[in-house]
Amino acid sequence: MEDRVSHAGEKSILAIDLGTSAVKLAVVSVRGRILGGSSERLDLSLLPDGGAEQDPEAWWRAIIAGTRKLFASGTVRAEDIIGVNCSSQWSGTVAVDAAGKPLCPALIWMDSRGAAEVKRVASGFIPIEGYGIRRLLTWIRLSGGAPSLSGKDPVGHILYLQSAQPDVYRNTYKFLEPKDWLNLRLSGRFAASYDSITLHWVTDNRELSRVTYDERLLELTGLEREKLPDLVPAATVLGPLQPEAARALGLREDVQVVTGAPDILAAAVGSGAVRDNEPHLCVGTSSWLSCHVPYKKTDIFHQMASVPSALQGRYLLANEQESAGICLTFLKDNILYGRDTKPGEAEEDDSAEVYKLMERQAGSVPAGSDRLIFMPWLNGERSPVDDKALRGGFFNQSLKTTRAHMVRAVMEGVAYNSRWLFTYVEQFVGRRLDSLRIIGGGARSALWCQIHADVLGRTIQQVDEPVLANARGAAFQAAVALGQLTVDEIPALVPIARTYEPDPKNRVLYDELFREFVNLYKANKAIFARLNRARSA
Repeated sequence: MEDRVSHAGEKSILAIDLGTSAVKLAVVSVRGRILGGSSERLDLSLLPDGGAEQDPEAWWRAIIAGTRKLFASGTVRAEDIIGVNCSSQWSGTVAVDAAGKPLCPALIWMDSRGAAEVKRVASGFIPIEGYGIRRLLTWIRLSGGAPSLSGKDPVGHILYLQSAQPDVYRNTYKFLEPKDWLNLRLSGRFAASYDSITLHWVTDNRELSRVTYDERLLELTGLEREKLPDLVPAATVLGPLQPEAARALGLREDVQVVTGAPDILAAAVGSGAVRDNEPHLCVGTSSWLSCHVPYKKTDIFHQMASVPSALQGRYLLANEQESAGICLTFLKDNILYGRDTKPGEAEEDDSAEVYKLMERQAGSVPAGSDRLIFMPWLNGERSPVDDKALRGGFFNQSLKTTRAHMVRAVMEGVAYNSRWLFTYVEQFVGRRLDSLRIIGGGARSALWCQIHADVLGRTIQQVDEPVLANARGAAFQAAVALGQLTVDEIPALVPIARTYEPDPKNRVLYDELFREFVNLYKANKAIFARLNRARSA
């Protein structure tokens, strides 16, 4: 009852965080206090031809179920909600008709079926890393980057649908990012924000006050302007909830819908690292290492660029590593504790207890996992190399290798991958970054935080309630848009739960193992290409 009384009347935001494995709902005060939360699992379909799909209507059903559960808990009140805002998985595509109904499953950020089409439109005279030089320079000059040759950007998804599913393409009224489809369900508006549209690579991002579609880029990619949504600035109020959405969620119709932001951009805000050159590391299903920067810049060779941020008039250094927490989940479900375990052993269970068991096992193994190295490229890689043919695996396994070694090696392999990316992030910003805020599901693990501190050789600041960083960022963005908060106030509103310093005893060992980790990529990339490229092209 105390919670109900203390929260009553506190202006709040319903923050919707659409991830790959779950949708998380949180009610967050306009000052960033998490008042209550819930989560609903989502299904993912991985297809043998490189496809990765989800049902958009299942997203919406999960949001309704989670919101009703949240309000039924009694810890928060629907009448205190003044705004709804979404953060979501980025680089996805929902093809909808004029009524907003999906015409096929959503192609999400893991879907690489458009690779051949992207390579076709990107190639040209004097090739550089697979791009024709004139095309590449045009993309970089105007948009800050270029379509990923992996086909995992929306431009790849759309070109794939155009080629492989022409009926869907022909009947599509608009192609929407996941966040923008959710906003359509909430507000009734077909719109994209300056930040969410970036990975279509058809906008001129040189002037952040007026991002527009560019005819030259539309012609380069072959995308049709009329099939793309109108653009609005980041952190824009789209309008009130549609009556149908208000009834489904149990909210008033005057609750305002804000544009929201892709997960990477929302997390940057929710981490509290909103000043220029303040980095945050996310260890979720995937991983990224990002910071706001005061300029437009591109590192095409390592798949990094500063793109429009979730905050108006700001750039964010964006990158992504395909597999992080999903590696630990894969190990748990498919190797250690799957459905086929013997009686008496742990069965498939997504509860926190299984991960706590795995963390205890990993903690019993010395740093370096007795030189067992895990390569975390289970679904290829984006940054710092764009190579969808890469795959994961354990290296240097012996008869003495135990499941505890394997768990720790996975945690260390993800950290080696973060360090690989971090090397180029520091080059991008031109300075040493002494500390990083860490968020995401992996940040709940004290051991994983310490491993990252030791492997990176940097101070790691564990953000309080790190899994809800995206939701907190969505709430902050909405509070700014609704005039309830200023950006300068945000850092002080994000508490640090614990700080981890690098252990000097592990420095030499981890430096050596990191070098061998990169050598494993160099020595095996051609083998991965031969084994996987034809099958995933």
